[in-house]
Amino acid sequence: MRLFIDGDAFPNLLKPIVLKAIERLGLETFVVANKKINIGKSKNITYIIVKAGADEADNHIIDMLEAGDLVITADIPLADRVITKNAHAIDHRGELYSVDNIKQYLAMRDLMQAIRESGEMTKGPAAFDKKDAQKFANQLNSFLIKYQNSNK
Repeated sequence: MRLFIDGDAFPNLLKPIVLKAIERLGLETFVVANKKINIGKSKNITYIIVKAGADEADNHIIDMLEAGDLVITADIPLADRVITKNAHAIDHRGELYSVDNIKQYLAMRDLMQAIRESGEMTKGPAAFDKKDAQKFANQLNSFLIKYQNSNK
């Protein structure tokens, strides 16, 4: 399993959590973004800067992705593409996307986008905080433990 990080809008609070997991497990990791993002120094991390564009980073991740890999992203359409490739996706707030729930998240995202496009003012997500970072850390740790146990 390799780890991919959708670097666009990656919360600073998650960087030390992810770096610790990468180092502890020696995870081959790719941070993909259209600008320089620094998770930390590690021989296990490759930073990839793609050209600017709405889905350039997403497309690069999907092109490199193999079944069983893990992607960290808050981008629900990207998570849907990841699940379609039999890989795994976790969002910044600790939600593990799956075949069972991704279409529901995608439908809700599309509904909210349609409401905004109609001119309706909607509230965005709550500000990212330490509680969200803790939920993410718990989910990532749980996922990695299951992965390690299934490969023994």
